[in-house]
Amino acid sequence: MKDDLQQDNGFEAEGPHTLLPIDEHIEEVPGPDGKKVRHRGIYLLPNLFTTAALFSGFYAIVSAMNGNFSHAAIAIFVAMVLDGLDGRVARLTNTQSAFGAEYDSLSDMVAFGVAPALVAFTWALDGMGKVGWIFAFIYVAGAALRLARFNTHIGSADKRYFTGLASPSAAGLVAGMVWSLSDFGIEGQDIAWLVGILTALGGLLMVSNVRYYSFKDLDMRGRVPFFVILLVVLIFAVISTDPSRILWLIFIAYSVSGPVQALWRWRGKRRRKDEIEPAE
Repeated sequence: MKDDLQQDNGFEAEGPHTLLPIDEHIEEVPGPDGKKVRHRGIYLLPNLFTTAALFSGFYAIVSAMNGNFSHAAIAIFVAMVLDGLDGRVARLTNTQSAFGAEYDSLSDMVAFGVAPALVAFTWALDGMGKVGWIFAFIYVAGAALRLARFNTHIGSADKRYFTGLASPSAAGLVAGMVWSLSDFGIEGQDIAWLVGILTALGGLLMVSNVRYYSFKDLDMRGRVPFFVILLVVLIFAVISTDPSRILWLIFIAYSVSGPVQALWRWRGKRRRKDEIEPAE
């Protein structure tokens, strides 16, 4: 009877793992018949990528504190690559889990929320006093709100578009700025207001209702014409010639694309409205 009760509570009877000072993770998922099925443990492979992305964000913070701003920015871009891989690996290997989704969100908050703000603050905003704190905090709060909204809209939003600028793209906007301008030899304190405004703008775009194309409807597993792979090679070659500036320009263009498309749609609606009203 005691063993059955322990099994119902998600714990086995006496076993080696009960001696560990860490509780075992138990997750309930719907089974084929609709009933809840308990799974013990976590999937290793996708969470390894998530852990690596989390480490990259932490490394960016430490590098910025030590004055290695280029290394800090590069670490954030590495975290973007790893963040893109963990979800795809989970889907390809059918190892999605609620634990993985929550862990990924927390990792994103560190790598794309806290790290870019602290890198920008250490590079340029520290000398602005409380104003610099405000600029950096707007970005951090925007990232937290963006991730919370994204998590609650999973399964209900149009997957072709993001509502608001995705946190990795906002991180690319800020980290690319620090990377490219510091490579030019520009001191952050000399352009502190520009850095602060761009950092805060990234945070505001994350919580805006502006729609951004997500590229999630691209078929990565289907056949494509041969020239597509040549185009990919060309893109990598172009980026490798000057990665900091080209990557920053790409993220600037993507960040601007949402407001431009929103303005274009608004003008189209106004034009159609003006055409209808005279006819009435």
